[in-house]
Amino acid sequence: MKEWYSNTKAGIFFDDIPHVGVRYYIPSLTQEERKSIEKYPFINRKTLQVLLADYKKDKVYEFWIPKGYCYDGASIPKIFWRVIGSNTDNRFLIPALIHDVLCENHQYVDCDRKFSSEVFNALLEASKVNAFKRFCMKNSVNFYQCFCHWRS
Repeated sequence: MKEWYSNTKAGIFFDDIPHVGVRYYIPSLTQEERKSIEKYPFINRKTLQVLLADYKKDKVYEFWIPKGYCYDGASIPKIFWRVIGSNTDNRFLIPALIHDVLCENHQYVDCDRKFSSEVFNALLEASKVNAFKRFCMKNSVNFYQCFCHWRS
């Protein structure tokens, strides 16, 4: 496993460099396929093994993200794009990939919402997102997760 990033709260490790792609319209697509691309424009291009270390609880979580997993990128409302950036900002793609997988699979981190937010923040920090944007994104995600049946 390769260390992607580590701080005092979390460690993120991958078996290989993540490879995110963009899904495009082509003329032969069905209406259903077009709607899927509109909703989930990004795709994980290779199977990725992920290991997350929770240094505060001394726990390690391991899971796989399958090749072909599609997601929406960073869910940033357009009204905030001037302040934070758009959902297509390449600095947000890997953090959003990991976070979206955790949002869909709470059990990967024992339903620990706060740790999931810490991982998201650490990935944004690894992508050199500035402290103000990280603060806004982490707290927005954490607030939203409160309404998605995550426990603290």
